[in-house]
Amino acid sequence: MQAMETDLGEVLVLEPTVHGDDRGFFFEAWNRRTFVNVTGVAADFVQDNHSKSAFGVVRGLHYQYPSAQAKLVRCGVGAVWDVVVDIRASSPEFGRWFGIELTADNKRQLWIPQGYAHGFVALTDGAELLYKTTEYYDQASDRVIAWDDPEIDIAWPLPDDPVLSERDRAAPALRDAVLFP
Repeated sequence: MQAMETDLGEVLVLEPTVHGDDRGFFFEAWNRRTFVNVTGVAADFVQDNHSKSAFGVVRGLHYQYPSAQAKLVRCGVGAVWDVVVDIRASSPEFGRWFGIELTADNKRQLWIPQGYAHGFVALTDGAELLYKTTEYYDQASDRVIAWDDPEIDIAWPLPDDPVLSERDRAAPALRDAVLFP
């Protein structure tokens, strides 16, 4: 596995070592020792989540505060365009975003530390996102920021009519959201 830096210093793209032949492939999706050696982060994951989305579904920008979660995200089926936004008010990267295509074929993973909002759009029908979290889900800490906030100005690769939940449709702008210090 190798780690690639992004424009957001602590957010990393992880590329696993894939062993493949005409029978298929094998790779380690998670190995604590390798993860620590490659990233320098000793993450303690407590929960695995799995979501499935139809083509054009936008989910996010989601985060938890104060019970913050770091996440390790990958796409197990299909393809998504995954986005991370720095929402740490004291960060020099505050409000900046990073986006990457995660697919079942490229097997890339995205390390999202605490202090970042996360969202994605399904680029294929039946896209499945798998992610590990360092904290349990806490409904009282569950937060959302508008996926289309013009101040963040994310360049989403969207279909003409993206599909959103009512919660995501009504999400506040970054300037009105509860932020990390």
